[in-house]
Amino acid sequence: MAAVLRFVNYQPSKVLSNGASTIRLLATTQTASEDKEGWFTKLLVPKKEPFKESHSRMLSDKETIYQLQTHNVKPDSMAEYIKNYENFVKLANQRNDLDADLMGSWLVDVGDQDQAIHLWRYNNGYAGLGKANSLLRTESDYTKLHNERSKFLRSRLNQYLLSFSFWNAPKPRTGPNLYEMRSYTLRAGHLIEWGNSWARAIHYRQNESEPFCGMFSQCGRLYNVHHVWVYKDLKTRKEVREAAWQKPGWDECVAYTVPLIREMESRIMYPTDFSPTK
Repeated sequence: MAAVLRFVNYQPSKVLSNGASTIRLLATTQTASEDKEGWFTKLLVPKKEPFKESHSRMLSDKETIYQLQTHNVKPDSMAEYIKNYENFVKLANQRNDLDADLMGSWLVDVGDQDQAIHLWRYNNGYAGLGKANSLLRTESDYTKLHNERSKFLRSRLNQYLLSFSFWNAPKPRTGPNLYEMRSYTLRAGHLIEWGNSWARAIHYRQNESEPFCGMFSQCGRLYNVHHVWVYKDLKTRKEVREAAWQKPGWDECVAYTVPLIREMESRIMYPTDFSPTK
């Protein structure tokens, strides 16, 4: 049976997660019995089944924790900053009890200027991360470098991440190469959909380019995803990306993931002299 609605007044309300605008109803009259949620609510709010596991367990099959450090350096202090961080890496490499490996260190060329990005790996998960942080806070050589480094920085951001199970683990590359970090801030609650789509999409890019890593945040900025790609140069990047669009299915993956994104950013980076990957 049809329902009759009587609108006494209405006003625009907020935008829902699916992009639709709600209308706030102040009075309604129904001539047919509806279920508890109501047919009008069902039209506007798609119902999602609850997950039985956390997103991290569903999207990552490893306990390895990655730390992504983003440092915004004062323009006149880049040389001092690079020297300071290189000494920090040397100290870390000399210790066997730190259980931390630098996977990549880059300077941003296109994107935020005077920005340095470092990716660390902790193989023993949060236990290894906690041990390393404890050592760094008490070791005088490290704290000295840390305090000195703060003088060269405008701001800094730290994130803990997990690797998507369908991406290969990051490993050193021989150079010279340039790297592109594509960072996405997703709409809350849509990380699973993103992972499902990219589990298919990654196969369209495996042979033509070098996926370095694909990760999602656990601490810090949440619903944040980073994909890092390796190219010989910008010309190669252009050719690889254009070739992907010629493959049936790639356009569908892109079309599905675009509505899940709130913000996105692309940064072109080149390795520092002390970066393990070139």
